[in-house]
Amino acid sequence: MNILIIGATSGIGKALFKLYIKDNHRIAIVGRRTHLLDELSRQYPSNTFAATADITKQDEIEQAIRLLYKELRNIDLAIICSGTGDLNPSLDYTIERLTTETNVMGWTFVIDTLYNLFEQQNHGHLVAITSAGGLRGEPMAPAYSATKAYQINYMEALRKKAFKAGNKIVVTDVRPGLVDTAMAKGDNLFWVMPVDKVARQIRNAIRRKKSKVYVTKRWHVLAVINKFLPFCLYKRM
Repeated sequence: MNILIIGATSGIGKALFKLYIKDNHRIAIVGRRTHLLDELSRQYPSNTFAATADITKQDEIEQAIRLLYKELRNIDLAIICSGTGDLNPSLDYTIERLTTETNVMGWTFVIDTLYNLFEQQNHGHLVAITSAGGLRGEPMAPAYSATKAYQINYMEALRKKAFKAGNKIVVTDVRPGLVDTAMAKGDNLFWVMPVDKVARQIRNAIRRKKSKVYVTKRWHVLAVINKFLPFCLYKRM
């Protein structure tokens, strides 16, 4: 299988790369840090293809996708792991702008580019790592929770689009809870999941072609409670 992972140099993206590469798949990886891409490529030189690009720079990311598609000649599975977010209780616009540019503008361009590519191929599996944090607005990180809500709704729209087109494209929305990566920020965090365990559950959901999945599984319970909790109670949490 030919796989593209965008955001492969750390966190969930890197963990997924390590899982899939062991099964002898051909994997194209994209990230902002060339030295980290090179490090991964050196470990598995025969079936790893790398391109440096920043998801917020449209020309860069478009060129990277085109280059890697030319190398692979076909993409069966694309996983978009790129994203950012930070605690911002003071509403520093610089933080909010970067989060929005990454999680909305850059993310949307990549998602649209890959979906259109899959339409041209007449097949493909598109996976995005969104977040359970997109279910409600969070005052400690307003832009992060809002942009993840945007991603969740966008992926639902694409699932509906794919269904109406005959389901030749599979669309999977992966919603992690707190994972032990640099994205887990704040004090007194609970249910922080090991990234390797999260990656294994994501791979299983992809194999089963799930439309959406919470990882790890225990976060599904919390997500349901959180989603339907009345605001009069949620605001006190």
